[in-house]
Amino acid sequence: MEKNSKIYIAGHKGLVGSAVWKILQDRGYQNLIGKSSKELDLIDSLAVKDFFEQEKPEYVILAAAKVGGIIANNTYRGEFIYENLMIQSNVIHAAYLNGVKKLLFLGSTCIYPKLAPQPMQEDCLLTSELEFTNEPYAIAKIAGIKMCESYNIQYGTNFLSVMPTNLYGPNDNFDLEKSHVLPALVRKNHLGKCLEKSDWDSLKADLDKNPIEGVSGSASEEEIFAILSKYGVRLSETGNVQIEIWGTGKPMREFLWSEEMASACVFMMENIDFKDVIALSQEIKNTHINIGTGKEVSIKGLAELIKQKVGFEGDLSFNSDKPDGTMRKLTDVSKLHKLGWHHQIEIDEGIDRMYQWYLDK
Repeated sequence: MEKNSKIYIAGHKGLVGSAVWKILQDRGYQNLIGKSSKELDLIDSLAVKDFFEQEKPEYVILAAAKVGGIIANNTYRGEFIYENLMIQSNVIHAAYLNGVKKLLFLGSTCIYPKLAPQPMQEDCLLTSELEFTNEPYAIAKIAGIKMCESYNIQYGTNFLSVMPTNLYGPNDNFDLEKSHVLPALVRKNHLGKCLEKSDWDSLKADLDKNPIEGVSGSASEEEIFAILSKYGVRLSETGNVQIEIWGTGKPMREFLWSEEMASACVFMMENIDFKDVIALSQEIKNTHINIGTGKEVSIKGLAELIKQKVGFEGDLSFNSDKPDGTMRKLTDVSKLHKLGWHHQIEIDEGIDRMYQWYLDK
């Protein structure tokens, strides 16, 4: 890519997209294009067609998607499969029609089978059944991988697919109904700390910035207690503040700082072509690349680490009646390392950064 190349970042205000935008700007790229969902509805194929024909981007980073944690994935199954299929199909096809030089499609490691061998290598894709709770989202992302792969084979395009592990970082989603586990735990621990210290000013300020189901800081204490309790921040029988966490706490998860994911994306766009991936894979099949750390932590260990970092002194309670999801989801990042990229930020440092960002924003 040249510094004046026209680069379209789909989802430029999201967790990864905003980080990609910042890195590209910092590296001197001067011709970046971003459209909010109100400005360009990527589900609307005609709108996407018109946008590509008018703007003619040379490079595309497809970071736009409908995302969420286990609750959202299991609740909004129809929305997750429809909206993601439409977004990626519209953008990938328009990129082909308009001669885009390179496209990078972002998927998710939930594409892998529920009982995939650990760590998960790229070639275990489609070898057995998926985890049911996020199956619609996973199927959509698998379709995106195969669409890029198929267009490369038939049309000679240069479309790459990367599968990030669980991401966290600046501009994350802290909506307790729809957020992923790490930002949800950061916010729950923060609210729990406010509650145990009777710091109602901080608690109400938090709810004013990010209401929970419409309940803001102006609500009554009774309403605030009720909505916090619904999402697992409540007083226990002993009078201590307690945070409830879905599942047993035993599942193992891998986490990558979102700005490092963005760094990996820019690395791929600047240095890697589809032919390089084929050479690495030695076949034109499952040509996506895992992006992660290759390290994991249990949900219980994560919760205890966040509790310590935030300074919450109450109790953590694991609700084993709720689903755990896949027990392990560790990526094999050997292909990524062979291509020349390695992560730098470990989970301990990342949570410090995450909580400071949350307090600042």
